[in-house]
Amino acid sequence: MNRTKFFLTIMLVMGAVLAYSQSNSTSKDANEEFCKHWFLQVQGGVGYTLGEASFNDLLSPAAALSVGRQFSPAWALRGGFSGWQAKGSWVSPAQDYKFNYLQLHVDAVFDIANGFGQYNPKRFFNPYLFVGIAGNYGFNNDEAVEVNQAGYPLQYLWEDSRFFVAGRGGVGFAFRLSNTVSFNLEGNANILSDHFNSKKAGNADWQFNALAGFTFRFGKAKKEAPASQETAPVIQETVPTQPTQPEKEEVKVEEPQPQKLEPIQENIFFTLNSYKIRTSEEPKIDVLVAYLKKNANTKITLTGYADKQTGNATINKRLSEQRAQQVAKALVAAGIAESRITIDSKGDTVQPFNTPEENRVTICITSEQ
Repeated sequence: MNRTKFFLTIMLVMGAVLAYSQSNSTSKDANEEFCKHWFLQVQGGVGYTLGEASFNDLLSPAAALSVGRQFSPAWALRGGFSGWQAKGSWVSPAQDYKFNYLQLHVDAVFDIANGFGQYNPKRFFNPYLFVGIAGNYGFNNDEAVEVNQAGYPLQYLWEDSRFFVAGRGGVGFAFRLSNTVSFNLEGNANILSDHFNSKKAGNADWQFNALAGFTFRFGKAKKEAPASQETAPVIQETVPTQPTQPEKEEVKVEEPQPQKLEPIQENIFFTLNSYKIRTSEEPKIDVLVAYLKKNANTKITLTGYADKQTGNATINKRLSEQRAQQVAKALVAAGIAESRITIDSKGDTVQPFNTPEENRVTICITSEQ
């Protein structure tokens, strides 16, 4: 397998991953929401240092150990150690030499399926991309020193040890085995100084790794959304005062006082990054429709909100508007005139409740016209 086929294969695989991630959507419970959590990755495989020799002659063992924090359904940060062995070669006469290296890396990781689709902790296949930076410590370069001493000068030869700064990036595939364990396949590319393999090439040196391993998740990756509380409309009736009849006086009948209509409030809760009305919230819509139909002289104000701990102000403003509009559409579809509905949205500038889950809400309040 030559280098051209190797790189072409990587590009084709990445294209297939991006396409497949759009259609990979195993169903999940509507009440499941994301929880921040830690994870540990243990990986081993094969490395390849770009050089003039044949592809197979420059393969070496590779390994990685990383610890990370999943901050959102799409984004994580991980850090750890990777490396093992790298190889270089002198072409004529052909002779290979190996050396060791250890990298301390920090990567930002983007989950493609959760980033472009809906968060789903039960999804079997999650492709991901990552980019990062590393400090590379090279050592045990004795074989390169021997090649140089034999009369084949290596212009960028280093002895004992050498420190390099590396930029890195790659693609990975996670396969869910259980709630806490996933199997992963990962490919990464590292760009280093031209001095890395001791040979002067006039351009940066590249080191590639193909790894397989396991990811162990600590803590809960999901939680149940707060159960919605059904609120029945409260209507107080005023009982007419019974007329009294004093002795030897004509009976005076007091006219009944008009009933004072009490407003009602319903809180329609939504899941993270969604404005779809859940099945569990639909009975609240029914309560509002029944009340508005029974009391024709009432109107309703719908105010949408978003939690401040997720997303940004622009996204949250749009999301709160969509949540209020979705409830309005449901009322209109049930026969309530649009003229009786007022829509407002607060984005994340106002947090009416104490928890982020409760602040993903449209608050519906009725009033007399």
